Amino acid sequence: MKKLVAKKNVECMACLQCVQACSEAFYKEFDEDLSCIKILPKAGGAKPQMCIQCGKCMRSCEHDAITQNPKTGVYMINKKKCVGCGKCVEACPMKVMVLKPENPASKCIACGICVKACPMELLEIVEK
Repeated sequence: MKKLVAKKNVECMACLQCVQACSEAFYKEFDEDLSCIKILPKAGGAKPQMCIQCGKCMRSCEHDAITQNPKTGVYMINKKKCVGCGKCVEACPMKVMVLKPENPASKCIACGICVKACPMELLEIVEK
């Protein structure tokens, strides 16, 4: 399974470059609430919060709009099937799914845009 992770021995400096890159990639604007990666305060620093590809979003979707890619293991949203009900957003244990009014939901698809944006090289896409 392909997923986004944070390296253990690198500190996040909360510059929000990853957040900006994700928000702009999905919505063409910088808005922390529209990013599928969040930066949370952590004792004396910061910690990225990201999708763990657990599938709870898929199991909560009553419209079969979320499926797991058989090759990568990544859960993906079919924008044509998504009705924007928000049940997947509520089900996300990491609270990193996004629902902008009048748009389908969005989530991390392990695309690597945030990885490229991080000046600390903290983020990486791994095969687990």
